[in-house]
Amino acid sequence: MTDRAGTPAEPEPDAPAAEAGATGAPEESHGRRHWLRWTALGVSLVVLAGAGAGWWFYRKLDGNITTDTTAADELRRYEKERPAAVVSAARNILLIGSDTRAGEGNREYGKDVGTQRSDTTILLHLSAGKSRATAVSLPRDLMVTVPDCRTAEGGRSGQQFAQFNSAFEVGGTACTIRTVEKLTGIRVDHHMVIDFRGFKKMVDAVDGVEICLKEPIDDADAHLKLPAGRQTLHGEQALGFVRARKSLGNGSDTERMDRQQQFLGALVTKVQSDGVLLNPTKLYPVLDAATKSITTDQGLDSLRDLYDLARAMRAIPAENVQFLTVPRRPYTYNVNRDELVQPAASHLFRQLREDRPVLVRPEHGEREGKGVDPGGEDGRTTGELPSDGKPDDADTPTPAATPTFTGRNAAEGACA
Repeated sequence: MTDRAGTPAEPEPDAPAAEAGATGAPEESHGRRHWLRWTALGVSLVVLAGAGAGWWFYRKLDGNITTDTTAADELRRYEKERPAAVVSAARNILLIGSDTRAGEGNREYGKDVGTQRSDTTILLHLSAGKSRATAVSLPRDLMVTVPDCRTAEGGRSGQQFAQFNSAFEVGGTACTIRTVEKLTGIRVDHHMVIDFRGFKKMVDAVDGVEICLKEPIDDADAHLKLPAGRQTLHGEQALGFVRARKSLGNGSDTERMDRQQQFLGALVTKVQSDGVLLNPTKLYPVLDAATKSITTDQGLDSLRDLYDLARAMRAIPAENVQFLTVPRRPYTYNVNRDELVQPAASHLFRQLREDRPVLVRPEHGEREGKGVDPGGEDGRTTGELPSDGKPDDADTPTPAATPTFTGRNAAEGACA
């Protein structure tokens, strides 16, 4: 509708509201988009920061690991004489506890004279299906044939019949591996060397390990003084406990290896039950301590390799994580040394080499009601062999053909 002059009439009453609405919508939409952009930017920064921190932690832990290339170079020289892997999916890892006094935190245990021996050596067998783990202690005083090895000075040691732990002193890790392979016929796939300081840090990283003592301990050489009863040991005390010998029991290395196995079983149980591998706040200190403390071959020298190994161990039920010492007795010509008991040792080595199971029982079978025959020289249970008196060579041995040895499993813990 227009007036006479032809100018438009006044708009309808709600027209201004419509115009205002038309101009307000873009402003509101612009504000929303602005807020969304800042929110997305903030989220992106958080994600990037988290990823960056994760990458920093990974690089730090990965960089902690010391790689031993010398042993691999030396072993390649003797590849033709090394045993072949019988079951490729199984893994055999040699764990060496070095008694070196060099380095921070190690000098208090003795003077550094530039040499080191293997204070503890364990051959860890992981089955192909990752359903079993068998840790076999090799006594440091076991009399063995140590092959001709290259010395640290570049010379040759010459083959000799000597204590097992002299192999590490003479020719380091490579010489120890070759000695183990000649002794057992088992191919060593990987190795780890850990010193006193590293062991202490590992125990502290899991907030200690519980043990039980029937009697108090006072051992000045091991820096250890403990009351009787149930208690949790931390780094320094734990190291003293697994190293003490003279003041505990009969003072033999045999009892010390038993304590080491008990402690390691309790440590495995602690890691599994505490959910360490599933809790980043608990896992990082353990990984940091482990990676700083070990020297390993190139097959285990990355954080991913170690984590995969830890995951494989975690998947194994505690009762299937077994500890035992190779069958041995006092050496005929020196009761302060050891020698293998045959045919028990050969039975054990064959089972591990062929990735067949072994069973472990406490020394006194009646304690567990298992009917173990502790008097059998070869460590077998009564009636174990087939009627023809020969070992069963079937790929899947029957329970009756599974050899049994004195030992324990991780489910027993140190307070069993």
